[in-house]
Amino acid sequence: MNGSITHFEIYGEEPAKLAGFYRNLFGWDIDQMPGVNYWRIQTGTSEGPALHGGLTYRAIADLNGWMLFVNVAALDETVARIQSLGGSIVRPKAAVPRTAWVTIVSDPAKNIFGVWQADPTAFPVPEPD
Repeated sequence: MNGSITHFEIYGEEPAKLAGFYRNLFGWDIDQMPGVNYWRIQTGTSEGPALHGGLTYRAIADLNGWMLFVNVAALDETVARIQSLGGSIVRPKAAVPRTAWVTIVSDPAKNIFGVWQADPTAFPVPEPD
């Protein structure tokens, strides 16, 4: 669905330690994904609503807080619209391998959020040698 919140992310310098904090605080299931520095968060149970998220190293300096990601049908068009409405790009389009394309943006008041286009074929462009 276009415009729905897809997930959240929590950032820190010691993600494994933060995972323990949130496990103990809220009882969330948090597991590190194999081969990457990313922990998947499952906030709810099968009986109730849940918003899923992730935990990783801080990618944007001084970003203190959780970031929400909004699902969009056309990432490039959405980013162009954000800019035309006075928003800006904070972190350019990047691939989440075999999952989605994502761009981190801000609104005119400098509130940061991510826009997310699901795409199972997404893969980063190889960097030249």
